[in-house]
Amino acid sequence: MLLYKNFCNETFNENCTLKSFELKYDDNYNFGYDVVDVLGKKNPDGTALVWCNTDGVEKIFTYKEIMELSNKAANVFKENGIKKGNKVLVILKRNYEYWYVAPALHKLGAVLIPATNLLTVDDLKYRINTADISAAICTPDGTTAEDMLEAQKLCPQLKTIFVARKDLEGTVNLTNAIEEASSVLEKVETNVYEPMLIYFTSGTTGYPKAVIHNHSYTLAHILTARHWQAVKENGLHLTVAETGWAKASWGKIYGQWLCGSAVMAYDFDKFSPGKLLKIMEKYKVTTFCAPPTVYRYFIKKGMDKYNLSCLSHVCTAGESLNSSVFSTLFAQTGLTLMEGFGQTETTLMLANLNNTNSKPGSMGKAVPLYNVQIVNENNEPLPDGEIGEVAVIPPKEGIKHGIFMGYCGNDELYKKVWRGGIYHTGDTAYRDEDGYFWYVGRTDDLIKTRGFRVGPFEVENVLMEHPAVLECAVTGVPDELRGQAIKATISLTQGYEPTKTLANEIKEFSNKKMASYKWIQYIEFNNEMPKTISGKIRKVELKENHSEKADK
Repeated sequence: MLLYKNFCNETFNENCTLKSFELKYDDNYNFGYDVVDVLGKKNPDGTALVWCNTDGVEKIFTYKEIMELSNKAANVFKENGIKKGNKVLVILKRNYEYWYVAPALHKLGAVLIPATNLLTVDDLKYRINTADISAAICTPDGTTAEDMLEAQKLCPQLKTIFVARKDLEGTVNLTNAIEEASSVLEKVETNVYEPMLIYFTSGTTGYPKAVIHNHSYTLAHILTARHWQAVKENGLHLTVAETGWAKASWGKIYGQWLCGSAVMAYDFDKFSPGKLLKIMEKYKVTTFCAPPTVYRYFIKKGMDKYNLSCLSHVCTAGESLNSSVFSTLFAQTGLTLMEGFGQTETTLMLANLNNTNSKPGSMGKAVPLYNVQIVNENNEPLPDGEIGEVAVIPPKEGIKHGIFMGYCGNDELYKKVWRGGIYHTGDTAYRDEDGYFWYVGRTDDLIKTRGFRVGPFEVENVLMEHPAVLECAVTGVPDELRGQAIKATISLTQGYEPTKTLANEIKEFSNKKMASYKWIQYIEFNNEMPKTISGKIRKVELKENHSEKADK
């Protein structure tokens, strides 16, 4: 059921490529009522969610079941004091409960705050205080619920803690409560421009920022699902993401259900490329999206060793990929990897959309929903080929579909990123003459060496071609002659030892492929890279702890 057609106008050119895209909705639009409940009534037996875990347990939910379970959950939350506007922290990993807890909170007009189970008590305390969180919903796995109880002692505003499938003193067993609750819910009136969702970013500097989205955010992901991920009606889409991160909103619920595709959820803690490929083979996944690291492991495992004949489309975002991954993946699957770009603060801004010619390594073109430009320090658009900041120019009517409405508790930062009336992403890139955008790096990551500006990815891209390099991070370090010298911190693949000989080999291999001003001067091996809780390498920490062991 292609419900998304009720919420947008779109046109296509002669090649069936998306030409224009506009959203349309009522002021009281709510994903819970207008999508989940409509699907539950008009397509009751349609598959909404296919869930399994590493123990072989499997659960399949229909749209009717999701509708009824979300109503029951909403009634449980309401009976326990959660009402419109309340902030609710949700830590459910890849547990199936997420897919009816999220719509339940939307129906109540409560603000959903997904988070990862990797948070410490201090992390929880920071989030509870920053967003004034009054309730939490926890996974039964690990120590999340116990940690939440500890955080509650420090944060009295946290009144109620729910735990799925678990009895724990001081908490509500969510599963038992839902079983006893009514599936009839009295509708709560909400407005499309009211806060619906808050994500805490993982940022490489400073404390995480609390990004607020309104209800229209869910509709902006029609573009993500339909025209980038190319999900199929009655298909099965798998995005590799834990529900605590914004990537889950991109690929595990909103756009997929709007576009008639079921969602595949594989509940795991430790990533295994072979096991994930077997899941894709077993359940006949039709479309797939994952961060670049997953594809690097996949091609090393050999995707051609698995029956992925049902797989029709693959895409990626999160960090840039070197061209060798694209070519190897195509050789193994016959599929072209379609890259895209967006942020926690936005939906899909740039993409190699379905039915377009992908340029390997490019983030693609601006999607029709946004006017994306490359600008200089004065907010002036730059000509093609020049590096500047990626910025979004808002439409004249002022509605910013899919772009966040504020940072919780930090109005000054919100004003800063909207300086000059345009949204500053903090990412640098250039646009080629064909309109494709090419990522360079974060504005604060640019390395200035010998009068040149070098984007870390330019060097990282070459380094990743060496078989010994599993992960790498390129930073600038102080240098009397150059201003900054280029340093590579490298995590090695299995079977390689961190020796001076290998450092020289990698340096020679890479420098041969780059202009002299991009040459690597220092290499340091580190198989325990400092990372954010979402897995991004903390370059700021690498800069602060520049090791004297670095091999020059």
